[in-house]
Amino acid sequence: MGLWPVRPAELHSAETAKADSMSAGRTDWKSIFRRAEERDVSTTIIRNGRVIDPANRRDEVVDLVIVDGRIADLSAIRNPQSAIAEIDATDLIVVPGLIDIHVHLREPGFGWKETIESGARAAAAGGFTTVVCMPNTAPVADNPATITWIKNRAAEIACVNILPTGSISKNLLGEELAPIGSLRQTGAVAITDDGHCVQNHELMRRAVEYARMVGIPVLDHCQDYNLVGNGVVNEGYWSTLLGLPGWPAAGEEAMVMRNILLAELCNHPIHCQHISTAGSVRLIREARARGVKISGEVCPHHIALTDDAIQNFETNFKMNPPLRSQHDVDAIVQGIADGTFTILASDHAPHAQFEKEVEFDAAPFGIVGLETELGLFLDLLIHKKRAITINRLVEMYTVEPAKLLNIEAGTLSPGARGDVTIIDANLDWRVNTSEFESLSRNTPFGGWKLRGRAVRTIVNGETVWELNRSKRPSKIAATA
Repeated sequence: MGLWPVRPAELHSAETAKADSMSAGRTDWKSIFRRAEERDVSTTIIRNGRVIDPANRRDEVVDLVIVDGRIADLSAIRNPQSAIAEIDATDLIVVPGLIDIHVHLREPGFGWKETIESGARAAAAGGFTTVVCMPNTAPVADNPATITWIKNRAAEIACVNILPTGSISKNLLGEELAPIGSLRQTGAVAITDDGHCVQNHELMRRAVEYARMVGIPVLDHCQDYNLVGNGVVNEGYWSTLLGLPGWPAAGEEAMVMRNILLAELCNHPIHCQHISTAGSVRLIREARARGVKISGEVCPHHIALTDDAIQNFETNFKMNPPLRSQHDVDAIVQGIADGTFTILASDHAPHAQFEKEVEFDAAPFGIVGLETELGLFLDLLIHKKRAITINRLVEMYTVEPAKLLNIEAGTLSPGARGDVTIIDANLDWRVNTSEFESLSRNTPFGGWKLRGRAVRTIVNGETVWELNRSKRPSKIAATA
């Protein structure tokens, strides 16, 4: 398993043609792609795959064409003598490039855990063409300079699209608002204090109001510090038996309720990150039924594991929020099945081995997830629990996050960026941490046998990762 070499996509001329045609009142994509072929640019045809494109309600076995880094149709290929790369996708599923909206890339400041380059490789190996990175870096992404640095570094070195978020509060302290308008203008796609939670409800209200003014969604890590205290595991049987400080479900649910009230008051979307409790599921379900602009995401570890996994004090089972009871797991799966939850994500949180090899209380929260999440969700939600269809799973990784963040991604419409993930939904494989592209190995899923995974990841029309290839990528030009 590895990464296939890539070259930067040459999009400038096609983008210029698009702008010219749009200024004339319409978008003539055939003209754009014809001009592209006159420059002898790359053309790729993915043949015989089952194309699932929820944005266009499309599910059919058909060829998919990418010309000059953009999705095209067969009629756009005017010159059959030009070089055409063909990919056989027989018995495979071809979908819009997957989006993970909850990733910690650790750079700047924590390069021994992960870097933008290694995190992008891990994303590609997991089937993701776009990832949204959290702002809890050093320095914190609470200012335009740090956002600009992340974007520039990603453009130089990343093989997938990297979208930064800005923090809600300065230095993640929850005391003073960050310059939300400037963060948005610089390129932040959302604001969040992830890893922390704003405790001051008045400050959070003002943040949501400012976010509404500048048109940026709010993502919230739901944790009431007073209720959680020094908790490190779910409050219940195992916390009592092991003598570990408990983390009550109410510590999450109190902030979910706060966010529901503020989303309703301010009439602006608030997205609750990594939901873990049955009470949170119920609160979000009831609020969405009333039309409140509240949403939630699920991470694979919160449906794959319960808190009985901590009984051996293995720190790779320590995460924030903690693993919960079987009752909570069942409620979350039901929330996925009935549409309460709209987005799946990893909360990819890499830590070095020496940081995790300490006492359970002292170990940092979090696990890596980019290279295992799709396999876990396919295995659990599609094959074992049969909670949703493959079409809905793809929608939760494409249309839903793109809609929340208001980004141009998650579709195979003609003219869309040529980001594609090819999936073998029935491939049996075993998680081997020694093959991870991430710099870190902190996962509880090492050795797990899963069914289903990405087998090829394409960004801007170029293959950046393919199963069983050994070469590493060069950069991909940023186009987000």
